[in-house]
Amino acid sequence: MPPAHPFDDDKLKEECGVFGVIGLADAANFVALGLHALQHRGQEAGGIVVHDPEHGFNSARRFGYVRDNFTSESLMKTLPGPLAIGHVRYSTAGSKGAVIRDVQPFFGEFSMGGAAIAHNGNITNAEALRKELIERGSIFQSSSDSECIIHLMARSLQRNIPERMEDALRRVEGAFSVVAMTRTKLMGVRDPLGVRPLVLGQLGEGWVLSSETCALDIIGAKFIREIEPGEMVVITEDGVESHYPFRPQPSRFCIFEHVYFSRPDSIIGGRSVYETRRQIGVELAREAPVDADLVCPVPDSGVASAIGYSQESGIPYAMGIIRNQYMGRTFIEPTEHIRNMGVRLKLNVNRALIQGKRVILVDDSVVRGTTSRKIKDMILDAGAKEVHFRIASPPTAWPCFYGVDTPQREKLLAATMTEDEMRDHLAVDSLKFISLDGLYRAVGEAQGRDSECPQYCDACFSGEYPVAPADMLNKGFKMAAAE
Repeated sequence: MPPAHPFDDDKLKEECGVFGVIGLADAANFVALGLHALQHRGQEAGGIVVHDPEHGFNSARRFGYVRDNFTSESLMKTLPGPLAIGHVRYSTAGSKGAVIRDVQPFFGEFSMGGAAIAHNGNITNAEALRKELIERGSIFQSSSDSECIIHLMARSLQRNIPERMEDALRRVEGAFSVVAMTRTKLMGVRDPLGVRPLVLGQLGEGWVLSSETCALDIIGAKFIREIEPGEMVVITEDGVESHYPFRPQPSRFCIFEHVYFSRPDSIIGGRSVYETRRQIGVELAREAPVDADLVCPVPDSGVASAIGYSQESGIPYAMGIIRNQYMGRTFIEPTEHIRNMGVRLKLNVNRALIQGKRVILVDDSVVRGTTSRKIKDMILDAGAKEVHFRIASPPTAWPCFYGVDTPQREKLLAATMTEDEMRDHLAVDSLKFISLDGLYRAVGEAQGRDSECPQYCDACFSGEYPVAPADMLNKGFKMAAAE
């Protein structure tokens, strides 16, 4: 397993992405392409499970990038068939290190046949479920919370696999978008709040499920619709059946998908992610203007918001920081000397452009603040006169328990400092975050956030968790209302 990238530890990381195909010859090839488009959602490992009437179920799970594994002709020949699902992974807190048995999709053999599942999200009562299942005789093969779903399915008394999966998911708390398959069916489910994304597409006579619309584009599939919160679709050669096995609840989609996780060329809720991020920059310019000479994005996630800020403020947009696009996770073993070079291996300042200028840096978030300080130092070393940070999200003060790798709360800069204290800590001329209402306006909620019934999950900013994180509460975690 290659070492984790030593300079990307100051961003929140989406846990994974899922993709599934039915009704297309060599479905695994389409899944590999889809996973490639979803690589930003998980860069640690990937897996594909297929079913072929002649050869049955087959699978391949590998560490590293999709392009380094699932482009091998010899490997893909071992994955024949018209039905396949896949998963890209980034492990979250609680993992004991990278082991192949944690790589999804997971497979189980039931009395009515085999089934495989791939899960995006996080089960907040997984430890309690695991303890109960182990006491009843279940033997776990991985440390993943997703494996609980397989064991709950195995213990269900329902008649068929889709019904067993419904039964299992009713026991699960937290966030989940699940893509699953049997010998003849492709299934997709979103949790009742719809925290994590899942979309339906069509390609010829085949059907596709994906975490994002950008992965439909890469295979030429037509976007049909989003899977609704609390909906389960079962797809066969006869078409798509829709079920709603959960009690209806108001939607609480993850607002950070708009800010950072999703690719800018994806569509969420009928809105372009790029346009939403540009609008975040517009709102930020209205809320936090400052006299300056240049608006520069922190690449790549700050680009669209920086463009919006520039357009609204009238201050010229410029690529003041250039990203080295060719530095992958396998670059080098990070020695202490290399670590001390910080972000310079990944980012370089456009010195001729920056020198003598008052610079506004637009970034998507501040988590620990370590990378922000290094970038500020680089800008000043290049001769900038002033450095102003504008952040395209509210202060991240609370950990996410719904499928995002978040540091412990005490390691989040905004959990222990005010905005002014963060400005002094980063040693910048000014620091401003978009307000929570401003972010809601940017995603299309003209009146801002409904404090009585928030339209999105924004727990990482507000501390208001739509699903109580049961396992963490048992460990002593205190929610905002309890403080």
